[in-house]
Amino acid sequence: MTVTERHEAVREVPGFARTPVLVVAAVVAVALTAVSGNYGYFGDELYFVAAGHHLAWGYADQPPLLPLIALLMDTIAPGSVVALRVPATLAIVALIVIAALTARELGGGRRAQLVTAGAVAVAPNFLANGHWLATSTFDPLWWAALTFVLVRWSRTRSDRLLLAAGVITAVALQTKVLVVGFWAVALVVLLVVGPRALLGRPALWVGGAIAVGSAVPTIVWQAQNGWPQVEFSQVVASESVYAGGMLGFLPLGLLLGGLLIGTVLAVHGVGLLLRDPALRYLGITAVGVTVLFMVTGGRPYYIAGMFPLLWAASAAGIQRRRPAVWWRWVPTWPVYALTAVLLVVMNILPIRPVSDFADQPLVIGNFQLDEVGWPETVADVVAAHDALPPGERERAVVVTSSYWTVAAMQMYAPQLPSYSPSRGAAWFATPPEDSGAVVFVGDPKRLAGAFTQVEQVGVLDNDQRINNMNQGRPIFLLEGRTRPWVDIWAEIRHL
Repeated sequence: MTVTERHEAVREVPGFARTPVLVVAAVVAVALTAVSGNYGYFGDELYFVAAGHHLAWGYADQPPLLPLIALLMDTIAPGSVVALRVPATLAIVALIVIAALTARELGGGRRAQLVTAGAVAVAPNFLANGHWLATSTFDPLWWAALTFVLVRWSRTRSDRLLLAAGVITAVALQTKVLVVGFWAVALVVLLVVGPRALLGRPALWVGGAIAVGSAVPTIVWQAQNGWPQVEFSQVVASESVYAGGMLGFLPLGLLLGGLLIGTVLAVHGVGLLLRDPALRYLGITAVGVTVLFMVTGGRPYYIAGMFPLLWAASAAGIQRRRPAVWWRWVPTWPVYALTAVLLVVMNILPIRPVSDFADQPLVIGNFQLDEVGWPETVADVVAAHDALPPGERERAVVVTSSYWTVAAMQMYAPQLPSYSPSRGAAWFATPPEDSGAVVFVGDPKRLAGAFTQVEQVGVLDNDQRINNMNQGRPIFLLEGRTRPWVDIWAEIRHL
């Protein structure tokens, strides 16, 4: 029976499986809260806090919502990594509930809702991002809410849901601009395969106007600052090679979406949506969004926001028709339990002691270890600054090659004037023209030509023998600046 036939025959949906779904959400919330303070801030989190203290309508690499949330949490509990991550935990809890409600809208009963909630709970991407305050934590939540209201509209034809879709899109645009890709694909799909009635609803276009209007301040900021986010998207595309490029996009995206459970349910869910006339447009949109981000050099996790819909469609379909014997065992509790154990072994959350990773080679992508050692490495920079003669020390500034490091400086050593030409931090401020010596962290080759003396005076050491992205980064002393900072900054600023 298609969704259209169900709509005509039965307008009611099953009850919400409140207790089991909320139990799953509570278990995830407890797990995330229990480990939230185990290591320390992730570099991006430090950057969001710093960006929040330089609040603006836009940034070179993102809209303003995450910096605003970071500022709020750092104001409530200054310097508390646990408090900073509370919104991230709440976002994953909300995502679990919305995913289950989507399964309910598709006719899924108690088991289907639980299967969907469980798929979110054991997805590596969602669990890892639930540990951090990050744009990649909140963006999938907005996409899941958006697809939920579209599924509900497909069943009820209530146009108030289209206004809600506009509001959700407006919020999503304050987090990331990826939702533009969703609507670009969806509108073309609606025009080609329907239901074209959706395009004729005034509420859809009113909702679109709300979304566009919400983005105007950020668009103005981008225009005034030379459209840096356009350049940043090109940087992201150039970095896609590190994730396997186009060939690695889909395998890695599916892997992040949930190992065996998420992959199987996603593929099954796409197939069911494509066969359902009423929801085919969402199935084609899921495929189209994937292709769009793949060919434009997007990151594999950009498609994460489509997974809750696909998992819900699969779970509801499994309830209506028992799967074939060869994969019937996949959406069962032993597989979920085994997946949870594997996530622990993989250290998706910072459960293992930091000492377990001492003296191991640097592994790009082991982001948990990039939470380690920020206070200690900042202390090394402070020591290099304090070693300057008193007359030089007063006019010296700190400049870092990484936006992470300058954010750490502003968190742990706010008494020192610190700057960085890296990514969004380059727009925070420029060193004053009357400044003197520069304590530089990182490779100074971009800056060295503007100084007469360049000398290495130290290295960063997290004191725990953890090889992460910051460990071993050199500290230089640069003296004898020969050019104005405004000219230097324009040359070395980079995304």
